[in-house]
Amino acid sequence: MTEALANPLAARDHARAMAGTVVEAMPVLPPVADDLPADVSVGDLVWEETIAAGGYAARRLKRGSRLRLIDLKGDACASMLLFNAEMPTERLNVADTVKVQWNAYLGAGKLLLSDMGRVLMSVLEDTAETHDCFCGTSNAATNAAKYGNGANSGPTPNGRDRFLLGAAKHGLQRRDVHPCVTLFKGVKIEQDGAITPQIGPFAPGRRVLLRAEMDVIVVIANCPHVLDPREEWTVTPLRATAWRGAITPLDDPIRNATPEGQRAFENVEDYFRR
Repeated sequence: MTEALANPLAARDHARAMAGTVVEAMPVLPPVADDLPADVSVGDLVWEETIAAGGYAARRLKRGSRLRLIDLKGDACASMLLFNAEMPTERLNVADTVKVQWNAYLGAGKLLLSDMGRVLMSVLEDTAETHDCFCGTSNAATNAAKYGNGANSGPTPNGRDRFLLGAAKHGLQRRDVHPCVTLFKGVKIEQDGAITPQIGPFAPGRRVLLRAEMDVIVVIANCPHVLDPREEWTVTPLRATAWRGAITPLDDPIRNATPEGQRAFENVEDYFRR
């Protein structure tokens, strides 16, 4: 096969013969899904992709879009960056996300806040309840120390380098990769300050539904949690589905749940009032 592909014409024929091939992890173009909520039409679907173990994805979503993430086999690890798509110097601020909400544990009703005091995304639904705002993602050094190889192109890729690839697709650079939140793998902070990982594996099919409160760039890396205690590099595919949706109304219960959250939404509304 290798000798045949050395011939450009044979390589072209081989590549064309791959058309229509379906694998477990890939984007679906045009996006199609048979499990959308009853009030969502296929015509509103904007993104359907299964992110491979060790894979990454990056997507721009409009304000009001819904993003559903599903841990297909119970061992996915969705580390996520968020940017204001119009002005990417504004991005997710994990410290403010924790501090402003007086709560370090993400779940339904919680907000993902920017460094400008605005809501980038809100959590509408959550059946996982194991997420992490503390530890960040793995890097080449941590993976090399643990698995013997931390290279981006190696057998055990790390989250930070995957972030770099996803961010680059939107013109962003190494300096733009900021502290992330991680969904589906959690940690618990004990009374004495010790960090207890909540790694699983868990039951398949757990899901999180997010709502974009601004036009956002979402970058996701599906690599093992940096505190995963297992000796083997272990992670399973993650499914991402996004569709168009309505902008958050003024009487939305998440918007009005707390004075701090309400102010963050008001900051969003002021931004779009320009």
